[in-house]
Amino acid sequence: MHSPTQLSLHRNAPLPANLDQLFSAVLSDALDAVGVTTQAMSPAIRPLDETLKMYGRARTGIYMEMAYVDPAANPYELEIAIVDDLKPGDVLMLACGGSSRIAPWGGLLSTATHARGAAGCVTDGLVRDILEIRSLGLPVFHGGIGPLDSKGRGQIQAVDVPVMCGGVRVAPGDLVFGDADGVVVVPQAVEAAVLKAAFDKIHGEHHSMSELRAGSYLRDVYAKYGVL
Repeated sequence: MHSPTQLSLHRNAPLPANLDQLFSAVLSDALDAVGVTTQAMSPAIRPLDETLKMYGRARTGIYMEMAYVDPAANPYELEIAIVDDLKPGDVLMLACGGSSRIAPWGGLLSTATHARGAAGCVTDGLVRDILEIRSLGLPVFHGGIGPLDSKGRGQIQAVDVPVMCGGVRVAPGDLVFGDADGVVVVPQAVEAAVLKAAFDKIHGEHHSMSELRAGSYLRDVYAKYGVL
């Protein structure tokens, strides 16, 4: 388990330019093109606001289910520490194993995250205070909505470690991208190749769309650009 003092040692690589031009589907296709086919999260992970796009570097936390409250411990210690350490461009990834008992995310954490300038949050657990979160304009992706407090039901065990979230392995510093279609995680080891493939495909799609709107047949456009 990482201690709160270790959090300050975590630094992410700068974000590439022009990420706002991308979308999750083209990144998923680009990952397929480089042979990495397991980085799109479960379709159960949905955005609270489908109009918002999110991208940034992963900061991770992993939870385990609990069935008691330890009166001698602060169950929120690591949770508070990682939120307070968030930087602009960070995406907080909270892995709960798909639990329907753990709701790690709500209005106060969203407010603190928004104030830090972070890019958003993804969890395969539950979220609550959703109207308050939506009013902030903070992108949040979730595995369900419920009123539960995580206290006595789940507790964060480690931060800034590789986790499984929404069926995808996420390492600290990985590129996370989310929009109305879902969430895709790009490992740093293949990031450059994936982004090149994604921007190349977008270029081809723009030409394809223009010709289709002008009345060209799909078969001819596909033969010309190889994009579908």
